[in-house]
Amino acid sequence: MSKITEVVEELAAPIFQELGLELVEIEYVKEGKSWFLRVYIDKDTGVDIEDCGLVSERLSEKLDEVDPIPHNYFLEVSSPGAERPLKKDKDFEKAIGKNVYIKTYEPIDGEKSFEGTLTAFDGQTVKVEVKIKTRKKTVEIPYEKVANARLAVAFS
Repeated sequence: MSKITEVVEELAAPIFQELGLELVEIEYVKEGKSWFLRVYIDKDTGVDIEDCGLVSERLSEKLDEVDPIPHNYFLEVSSPGAERPLKKDKDFEKAIGKNVYIKTYEPIDGEKSFEGTLTAFDGQTVKVEVKIKTRKKTVEIPYEKVANARLAVAFS
C-alpha cells in the first residue's frame, strides 16, 4: 500500500467510525494526465449519495489540512457496487452463500479463474461450488493463492 493511501486511511478512519461506514478500498492512481484518489465505502444497509457526499466533504477538509498529496488530484467517493472486491478475511466471511469470481496466481485443477457460490472460508481455504455443465463441483482454493476476488452478479 502506498504512503498516500495509508495517510488517507488514517485520516478517514474517524469519519467512517462516526458515520457507521466501512472502508472497502482506497486507490490512488494516475489515468492519462490526471491523478485520482478513489475511496470506496459501504455499510450493511448500502450507501447512498448522501453518505458519499458527507465522506467527500469531511475527508476533503482533512486532506486540505494535512496536504499529503503534492499535486492536483480528483477525490471520488463511491460504493464498491454490485461486484465489490473481496480483500479482507471478513469480506470473504460476509460473502459466504453469495456468487463470487476468483482468480488465482497459479492453476488449481488446471484453471486460474472460478465463478460460483462461496460455500466456506476458514482463513486458510476458500471453497467455491462451481457448475460444470449440469453437475456441481466444490473447488478448494488455498487462500494465499487468491490473486483477486470479488462478488459476481449471477445471470440465470
